Parts: sequence; C-alpha cells; structure tokens
Amino acid sequence: QVQLVESGGGLVQPGGSLRLSCAASGSIFSAYTMGWYRQAPGNQRDLVAIITSGGTKNYADSVMDRFTISRDNEKSTVYLQMNSLKPEETAVYYCKASRSFYQYWGQGIHVTVST
Repeated sequence: QVQLVESGGGLVQPGGSLRLSCAASGSIFSAYTMGWYRQAPGNQRDLVAIITSGGTKNYADSVMDRFTISRDNEKSTVYLQMNSLKPEETAVYYCKASRSFYQYWGQGIHVTVST
C-alpha cells in the first residue's frame, strides 16, 4: 500500500507558476514510477508528466518546456513545477504511484488559473 498526499495547489494568474508536491508513505518510494495527471470538469483524466524509478521523464506535449517533474527519494516526494500556466490548465491534479500491477492515486488538488 502507498498513501499519497498532494499539496501546493491554489489560484494563480495566467502566466504564473506553481509547484505541486506529492508526499508518499507506506512502501518503498524509490521503486515506483510516479506521475502527475489532471482532470478538468467534464474531461477525462490525462497524463501530465511521469518519472520512472530510474529518473527517466516524459511529458505531455502541451506542457513540454513549461513543466518539470522531479523526485526526492530521501523525502519520498515527487514534485511538479509548473510555469507559464494557462487558464485551460485549470483542473484537479492527481499524483499516481505505479509498480508492476499496482497503482495508487492521491486525492487530488485543485489548480485554478484565472485573473
């Protein structure tokens, strides 16, 4: 079992930045692929970025060069630095841990990009 708790969301103006954090507990964090997903109202949940246990990163095309995913295995935490945010990126952002057949989700955190 892995428990995930997201933090760092909130209201930001267009063009602004936020850093999301996802703290994990309950298992060997370093062995998991960690990901950030987002879901806007009425839409499906989409991948934003992932980072493997080996540190390989992948991003959705729409966030490339603006968002950065990173992990600190000592702190069992994964981060998502989001820059140049756009109003259409308003959504609930979710953290996910996956390993083999297992996957765990956080409860989600709201990010609102608006004036």
